[in-house]
Amino acid sequence: MRLPRVPRPRSLAGQLFAMQAVLIAVLVAGYALFSYVSDRSQAEEAAGRHAMAVARSVADAPSVREAIRTTDPTGPLQPYALQVQRDTGVDFVTIMNPRGIRWTHPDEGLIGQHFLGHIGPALRGKSFTETYTGTLGPSVRAVTPVLDNGHLVGLVSAGIKVEAITQRVQDQVTALLGVAGGALVLGGIGTHVINARLRRSTHGLNAAELSRMHDYHQAALHAVREGLLMLDGQYRVALMNDGGRELLGVGDEAVGRSVADLDLPAPLTGALLSAEPRVDEVHLTDSRVLVVNTSPVTGGERRGSVVTLRDVTELQALTGELDSERGFTQALRSQAHEAANRLHTVVSLIELGRSEEAVDFATAELELAQTLTDEVVSAVSEPVLAALLLGKAAQANERGVELVISEQSGIDDGLLPAGLPARDLVTVLGNLIDNAMDAAQGTVRARVTVTAFTDGSGLVLRVADTGAGVDPAHAEAVFRRGWSTKPAGPAGRGLGLALVRQAVGRHDGTLTVTEAAGGGAEFEVRLPLPTTALTTPTTPTAPAAGDGTAASGSAAPGDHTPAPVQHALPGGDA
Repeated sequence: MRLPRVPRPRSLAGQLFAMQAVLIAVLVAGYALFSYVSDRSQAEEAAGRHAMAVARSVADAPSVREAIRTTDPTGPLQPYALQVQRDTGVDFVTIMNPRGIRWTHPDEGLIGQHFLGHIGPALRGKSFTETYTGTLGPSVRAVTPVLDNGHLVGLVSAGIKVEAITQRVQDQVTALLGVAGGALVLGGIGTHVINARLRRSTHGLNAAELSRMHDYHQAALHAVREGLLMLDGQYRVALMNDGGRELLGVGDEAVGRSVADLDLPAPLTGALLSAEPRVDEVHLTDSRVLVVNTSPVTGGERRGSVVTLRDVTELQALTGELDSERGFTQALRSQAHEAANRLHTVVSLIELGRSEEAVDFATAELELAQTLTDEVVSAVSEPVLAALLLGKAAQANERGVELVISEQSGIDDGLLPAGLPARDLVTVLGNLIDNAMDAAQGTVRARVTVTAFTDGSGLVLRVADTGAGVDPAHAEAVFRRGWSTKPAGPAGRGLGLALVRQAVGRHDGTLTVTEAAGGGAEFEVRLPLPTTALTTPTTPTAPAAGDGTAASGSAAPGDHTPAPVQHALPGGDA
């Protein structure tokens, strides 16, 4: 016959409850068994001492010795023995002669018969106890001699039945089991309450499910490429995956430390310490652009927060390049429109039979376009910077801003080392020029002046504008992410200069802002270069005689300080 299978509790809390109930039951049963055996042994010893005390009291009674001297001892001794039996609680008191013939017995029919038990030690004058089965059944009995002037005249035996002893022990064990049962019930109720809370904490999952969830948790934690942080209620790092360590530039020692002690940028630290959720906030570290999301963990009380970090450094760079391309596209569209107008002019002159004037007009346009390229290349022959400046010239022309290359500029091709990526140059100079064009646009004689050269300290890039300038009190704030004097658009503002400072910081350079000579702001970047890469600035090639654009970069009337000769980049306008 197959026994029914006892269902096992599925949850960890249920298993703990069952284990504790079994443990308490085993402890109670073991203690009850130990108490029964121990109490029985003690009860038998106590019964033996009680019987011995009763027997000696009877043997020492003068009335007993006087009755033994009579011709019929049973007459006075039988009622006396029954009275002692009732008063002391023993089951029998037997008085006998030295030969073991009973003078008294609870059963009067057994008087005169031989005592069932050992009397040898008592005949030698020694009291003793034993457990023996007599006429009343098994009993613990004591046998002691009766002496009269030193002579043995009789024996006294008092005993308590083993059945009575067992009943007393059973009553004690029953009371003990009752107390133990009550303790088991109370322990079970307490265990149930505690385990109910545990079930809520573990969501009813058993040990295997918790172990499997832990394995999945560890696998997911290390598989996720995004940064993941878990902060406790005191904003200490409780957990951080590999991606989080890499993006924040910290090690394993960050776990257990407060976020404020990780030496992160102040805006990022403030976002992590905020009790409010943050959604897709952009923050900068020394080398990365991070998108931060925070979500508080609550369960009746604040238990901490979960933070995710996404590295959008490459995406931000691509976005900047895309914005530049869009600007270039708009500039090219405008240039295409202007080129179409000029082409129509040439065609119309030819149709009117004025071919020589058509040739002169077309030649002038070609010379103007070539002059633009020659001016940039003569000042900055580094291809990345030259291409950037040509594109920005067209963009500036579209926005009504004059972009000027200072005569001080001079960077030869191949001068910049491989350790200075072209993308960082584009980030630094491109954002500075864009910021300057935003500031200069709409002002009188809007102009942006760019200076790029190398000296003993490395590569120097200066961008000045004719805008409103920067308040000296905000000279440091302008480089923080989110700071801007212009209203924010859909994508936000205040990121360009922060990216510039980040790129400059990666190369151990310096970035400063001062008031420009003609008003406005002047930003200067100094990037250290290897000693072998530094050369004496070359003398820029002067523009060709008769160039119609060379004078367009001269100082404007009313300037308070003489301006150096500059190359103006008109962007191809006639």
